[in-house]
Amino acid sequence: MLKATLLAFTLLTAPALAQTATAQATTAQASIDPLAPAGRWTGATAGRSPTPPMGWNSWNAFHTEIDEAKVMGTARVLVDSGLRDLGYTYVNIDDGWWLKRRTSDNRMQVRTKIFPSAKIKGSDTSSFRPFTDTLHSMGLKAGIYSDIGGNACSQAYDLQSPNLPEGTTAERQVGLHGHVQQDINLYFDDWGFDYIKVDACGLNVYGPDAAIVKQYKYNGFPPLIDQTSINRTDIPAVRALYQEVADALATSNPDGDYIFSICAWGSADVRSWGKEVGNLWRTSGDITPQWTRMLHTFDSASTRALYAGPGHWNDPDMLFIGHGDFDEKHLTEARTHFSLWAMINAPLMIGYDLRKAPPELMRIWANKDIIRLNQDSGGHQAVLAYNSDDVQIFVKTLSDSGSKGVLLFNRGLTPADVTLTPEQVKMIGDVALTDLWSKEALTLKGELKVTLQPRESRVFEAKGKLQLPNGAYLSEIPGAINVARDGIITPEPDPIVHRMSNPWGATINGGERPTYTGWGGAQADATPYDQTLKIDGHAFTSGIGILANSRLEVKADGYTRFEAKVGVDDSTRNLKDKVVFQVFGDGRLLTEATAAYGQAAQPLSTDLANVKIVELVVRNTAQSSDLPLAVTWGDAALRH
Repeated sequence: MLKATLLAFTLLTAPALAQTATAQATTAQASIDPLAPAGRWTGATAGRSPTPPMGWNSWNAFHTEIDEAKVMGTARVLVDSGLRDLGYTYVNIDDGWWLKRRTSDNRMQVRTKIFPSAKIKGSDTSSFRPFTDTLHSMGLKAGIYSDIGGNACSQAYDLQSPNLPEGTTAERQVGLHGHVQQDINLYFDDWGFDYIKVDACGLNVYGPDAAIVKQYKYNGFPPLIDQTSINRTDIPAVRALYQEVADALATSNPDGDYIFSICAWGSADVRSWGKEVGNLWRTSGDITPQWTRMLHTFDSASTRALYAGPGHWNDPDMLFIGHGDFDEKHLTEARTHFSLWAMINAPLMIGYDLRKAPPELMRIWANKDIIRLNQDSGGHQAVLAYNSDDVQIFVKTLSDSGSKGVLLFNRGLTPADVTLTPEQVKMIGDVALTDLWSKEALTLKGELKVTLQPRESRVFEAKGKLQLPNGAYLSEIPGAINVARDGIITPEPDPIVHRMSNPWGATINGGERPTYTGWGGAQADATPYDQTLKIDGHAFTSGIGILANSRLEVKADGYTRFEAKVGVDDSTRNLKDKVVFQVFGDGRLLTEATAAYGQAAQPLSTDLANVKIVELVVRNTAQSSDLPLAVTWGDAALRH
């Protein structure tokens, strides 16, 4: 066992050495001035996900008990029902497809008993190419599943499955680890897949001393992820392993036609680096078909609008419409679930046996207007305009000038009265509203009062005169912002994510504590710690809240001026240090201002003629305290 453990550890670390060396060199260079302007957009642009991916995934419908008939039957429904033409193009198989890794050449083998088209007559080699060719001929795309470690999640958590990998210890090691480029070449070049979801169980549940490892004779892997402790998680190592996959995907897909889904459940501070490595990254653990679990996964992504945008999306997990609290007997909850995912630009991945889907559910997935919110080309995730434990109001800027999506949401179990104003939508005067479920037309004159039933939401498209008719507040266009650095030094769990009763266990301990980091991250229209933006007593309803020692990149092509009122936020924990606010245009300093706690907001304004990328930098001028220093870009806006 010791020999096997040492070998496993070597396999675990060796593939990442080259990437780690590169990362160290980059870090050393950046350490000269980590806030130096880049003069260009540095947000990830690899892959093919200009809007959130849509499609179907086998897991929530079948877990590991998948087969070709189920998948192809679902694909046929996507085509025949018209869902494909609405954007549901990805057909993704999850855990359960594999038979083993052939030890003679380490090639992955398909379980041909459940995917018979993969069997090559007269050969012991299997291939998914006939399967993906069929999907492609139907106008669909194909997705596959793997793990970043040596073993997959089912090999620890689904031990009664009939589709677990078979064979020796080495043959059952079906994850990417130690075979990244070989597997990616196989999946994309040879087999023709378009999408890969990469889980992370192989990095956290197969420690050498784990009972599961000893009982099933797996190779032990020193855990890199501790889901209950960010301090015990090796963040650089986890990122490096996922970066290795990203590099392999780029090599195997020179045309960039692929999607890379990182499934590390919000661990390893993926909030801060997922946007630079993959096209989407899970922000929480698995969703289950319970209302409170849905709230938990939703909350993990709903306040992180500034970290997502075209090509890179927050992923609160797949849709669970059709099951449990979201089945055909709970259509209010099902519509709310779908509306929430659409508003925050979550991937829309159906997880239901579509061959048996009742019309009531099909109508939810096929709501063209709700899909349009999700697929809007601007890529702006909805931002909270009102926030409480009971009621929330989200507003999402659409690419059509003067149009916004608005969602009123009752999270609780009793009716709730909600009042909407034009100011919350960042509009003035009368606002025309269209209910995107009932199609009812309304007019917002001053105030609109709505009573929401328990768990109900109302979704509107709002049209009217914008508060800034010749521009946009930055908080209205989060998809045009890249948080290059957010000033966080030590990742902290986010305490405002809903804490549900653990769906996998009893109430025999102290409960599930906050674990998903992001507390203190950049926020639109709120401080990093969820307070009202305020400088020296003056509140701002629009702006960006962030910590000092941060840098934002903003796409500014077509705008002629930048304006803001800046200062140290009243909520800051650091009352001592001064900061300097700097505005760069394509790498050139345009203007700056200094500020201290208790000082009135300082106006910043600069010409942006011919500037494509604006960079907003905040620096401590002389750091004397290690407490977080919260700052505000109040009323920050781009103008024509």
